[in-house]
Amino acid sequence: MSLLGNPTVRVSGGIVLFIALVALLGPFLSPNDYLSTNFDELLSPPSFDGARFFGTDDLGRDLFVRTMLGIRVTLVVAIVASFVSLVIGVAYGAIAGFVGGRVDAAMMRVVDTLYALPFIFFVILLMVVFERNLLLIFVAIGAVNWLDMARIVRGQTLSLREREFVAAARLMGVSPARIVFRHIAPNLIGIVVVYVTLTIPQAILVESFLSFLGLGVQEPQTSLGALVDAGVNQMEGASWTLLIPGGLLALILMCFNFLGDGLRDVFDARHVS
Repeated sequence: MSLLGNPTVRVSGGIVLFIALVALLGPFLSPNDYLSTNFDELLSPPSFDGARFFGTDDLGRDLFVRTMLGIRVTLVVAIVASFVSLVIGVAYGAIAGFVGGRVDAAMMRVVDTLYALPFIFFVILLMVVFERNLLLIFVAIGAVNWLDMARIVRGQTLSLREREFVAAARLMGVSPARIVFRHIAPNLIGIVVVYVTLTIPQAILVESFLSFLGLGVQEPQTSLGALVDAGVNQMEGASWTLLIPGGLLALILMCFNFLGDGLRDVFDARHVS
């Protein structure tokens, strides 16, 4: 089955691409910006007047433009943080699985030890001690998610290192590093792609949780988590300030989870065939 032939991949991927496209182009099509305040329109409900499609927040700022900016920031943080965990996890897991023996045992004990640490509190500590910026959020979230990736890649590498093409490369005198990164790593693409699509929702949740606590993206920037935090304070009198960003956050998370499940089904079907 092809990727586009899977309805789950097609629908969920299409929704994610549509949301990303609207978030990218929407602010340019709106006459409003994300910084301008209007104290005559505090907490105005959604309306087509003045292109206030999502209404305004408690400072009179256009919620549509701020939501589109929040989607951008949330997706960028999640994708970059997932890329950080991908690089660390694939390299660590592939080396551990390929070398094996005591090196593998020692490296995986390190992973087990790190699993025992309360990483979310470690991330919060980083946010409190150091200056809060997007780069630190990328590194912090990536440092949380690479452990699962390393375990999955290590398990796949243990199987791949016994394959004939790896034995042939060894007989030809290819260096271990070249075997890992030129022969084994490309054969991990399927499982890695599937897992990355499932890691992105985790990164979105961590970023949203940090922003909800006020430790993530800082003003004047925003993210969906920060918008949800602001909307909670206004939910009784201006429910749209919570329902709109909260609904989009839930939709994005659901689509990425469905996308990961669909990709897994496609790669499983190819493996069986």
